[in-house]
Amino acid sequence: MKKSGPLNSSINRVLGELRHTDTICIADCGLPSPAGVETIDLALKLGSPSFLETLAILQTDMVIEKMTLAREIESANPAVLSQIHQLLPDVPVEWTSHEQFKQQTRSCQAIIRTGEATPYANIILHAGVIF
Repeated sequence: MKKSGPLNSSINRVLGELRHTDTICIADCGLPSPAGVETIDLALKLGSPSFLETLAILQTDMVIEKMTLAREIESANPAVLSQIHQLLPDVPVEWTSHEQFKQQTRSCQAIIRTGEATPYANIILHAGVIF
């Protein structure tokens, strides 16, 4: 049994299969999942697990080259944005509109759905390399 990092077997499989520039999305409970993109549904109840809790666990086990965020988070959810920057202080941000963000999820290897119920608490993580 694993000692640390994500214990979810589907998340572990997806992380293990990521290659440089591949992407995964961590999403709130309302973000749509495009047809054909694997959705790993962690939501247990409204708010649980949280977006930030999920991001904190995943970032310990993934090399993150950059992140994509919707611009709307800046005004609609500055508290979560601040926490994202605290968790990923050296990771460059690619900004996009929420509509473009949803389009970009079509090319993600997986969408990890949390129970988060605050606006625009969504992130696309771009895989880096360990060397």
